[in-house]
Amino acid sequence: MSDNVRRYRAIRDALKHAYPLEPTGNLARHLTTLAAFISGVVGSQSTQLPQIAAKVPEARKPESRVKRFSRWCDNDSMREEGSFLPYAEALLRHVALHTVVLVMDGSGVGRGCCALMMHVIYQGRALPLAWRVRQCPKGHFPEDLHIALVELVSTLIPEGTTVVCLGDGECDGIQRQETMNEAGWWYACRTSKGNTATWENTTFDVAELGACIKPGRLIELKAVAVTREAYGPVMLLCCWAKGHAEPLYLVRNSTVVFWRIPSESSSRHGRLLLGE
Repeated sequence: MSDNVRRYRAIRDALKHAYPLEPTGNLARHLTTLAAFISGVVGSQSTQLPQIAAKVPEARKPESRVKRFSRWCDNDSMREEGSFLPYAEALLRHVALHTVVLVMDGSGVGRGCCALMMHVIYQGRALPLAWRVRQCPKGHFPEDLHIALVELVSTLIPEGTTVVCLGDGECDGIQRQETMNEAGWWYACRTSKGNTATWENTTFDVAELGACIKPGRLIELKAVAVTREAYGPVMLLCCWAKGHAEPLYLVRNSTVVFWRIPSESSSRHGRLLLGE
């Protein structure tokens, strides 16, 4: 049995397990096409239809397979609610036996488009759960799209699951942080060094934290209000990894320590920053 056949059958059987009953009719045909599509992507390591079709174990000609996949993509009834989210939900039911770690980021895709994606970290890999695409140059997404993605993924995760969400610099919006709080998620996101922060009745620029540490060190301040809107309380961190040119600035709502930090207390570092 060829690798293409084994891979296709394994993917098809795994997709079937997401259904309580054996799929029949149009559902079974769509599932077969989806399994072939996924198998072709994995086998070819490409998203180009001719390359995908070349790795699908079918008797029909490659040109016919390309047309089949093209029709599947153009079919308006093939929506995420029926063709993707049920499998993402099944995956999360298994991953939720432990802490679920999510990562959100944006990247350029296709021709002149950007995708905001939410991944789950599983066995060292980032597996896509949901995304939103818009036609625009690469850049930050509006906060409402971040919120929509958080709200969508939160409906897929079993109740009571511990969730940690990590994000880059475009993920620190106040409403987005509030949405994750309401969902019961822990989060840690990069934030701009140009933001302001208020700690123990003293307001300062976040960038001032970077002037107080050396590579290999970390500052952690609790009960901080960030931005001019004074959102909080949150934790504000400045960490400088060895070998990097500058430190990172992060906000988080969790009191769980995710990093190894120096033995000195965060309060001592904070008072050094503020000149006390």
